[in-house]
Amino acid sequence: MVYKPVMIASLAALLLSAGVAPAQDSGPYKVLKIQLVGGDGGFDYVTADSDGRNLYVARSGPAGHIGVFNLDTLAQVGDIPGTSAHGGAVDTGTGHGFATSKPVTMFDAKTFAILKKIDVEGNPDGYLNDAYNHRFYVLSHSEPNITILDDKDGSVLGTIDIGGAPEQAATDGRGKIYVDIEDKAAIAVIDANTMKMNGKFDVSSKGGGCAGLALDAKNNILFATCRDNKNMIVLSATDGHIITDLPIGNGSDGATFNPATMEAFSSQGDGTLTVVKENSPTSFSVEQTVATPARAKVLTLDTKTDRILTITAEYGPVPAAPPAGATPAAGVPPPGAPAWMRGPRAPMIPGSFQILVIGK
Repeated sequence: MVYKPVMIASLAALLLSAGVAPAQDSGPYKVLKIQLVGGDGGFDYVTADSDGRNLYVARSGPAGHIGVFNLDTLAQVGDIPGTSAHGGAVDTGTGHGFATSKPVTMFDAKTFAILKKIDVEGNPDGYLNDAYNHRFYVLSHSEPNITILDDKDGSVLGTIDIGGAPEQAATDGRGKIYVDIEDKAAIAVIDANTMKMNGKFDVSSKGGGCAGLALDAKNNILFATCRDNKNMIVLSATDGHIITDLPIGNGSDGATFNPATMEAFSSQGDGTLTVVKENSPTSFSVEQTVATPARAKVLTLDTKTDRILTITAEYGPVPAAPPAGATPAAGVPPPGAPAWMRGPRAPMIPGSFQILVIGK
């Protein structure tokens, strides 16, 4: 499937029509480009391959596929069909990519040809590719919570249960993996060599529902972006002690850290992107709140250009809630789901899917 991307001429007009929340602070970051892509299917994660200069955008559903876009122009350069996935990433060292479909899809990072399908347990969702020992981590809310694949041949190396629902993972590049546990207000610490969890950091004193996780690997600082208290919890990756917490927007679903600028980023579904400056390993401040189209709640960093990329779409009105006792409609979370997931969801307007570029 090949799309004909359309450049949006007036960013200001589109931001207004998309229901963008007003920026709370002025600063250097702004939406530089909005590329209308269109196409069918849901969406979750987006991943930049800064070395290969590609952007991987997974679409889910009956027409599920992974669109591959040039990071510099956003022109579509490839497609991986028949792959309904939450997201995917590549390993530059092996030239292989993996997508969290079920079964997991392994593909060639240059030709985008599917190499194999890999059966795993659980329900593949989030992911992390760790260049430290060339392993791909498949995250699942159901057990086993983590399945580890060998980037070289796609073989299953092992599984790890962390006692809760993982959302985002980060690697220090030296053998430590950190995974936020969304429903337990904790962060799991995993040894990449032994493939075992060897500890947890409790963040419940500052909140929970943490869905984003980023890491300053040089200074061993973790940034957990959490929904319950709408905050970014900053803690030590060495011993887990909480340094501070800072306010962010509502509905964070992703975080990243840029070591070149010493900034942590949190994207929120309420139409904001929060930029936190690390002034020192003990001093942090909210540098800027950037207005974005609503529901641009995941993000990825292009380390070559220091730009953030995110994805979103336009949505229609929220449908009326079903009568008490009625069977929930498709896509409506069941009773007992976290507060941020409850209630009917607005339907996506067909053909409105878009990619955003945020930078200075």
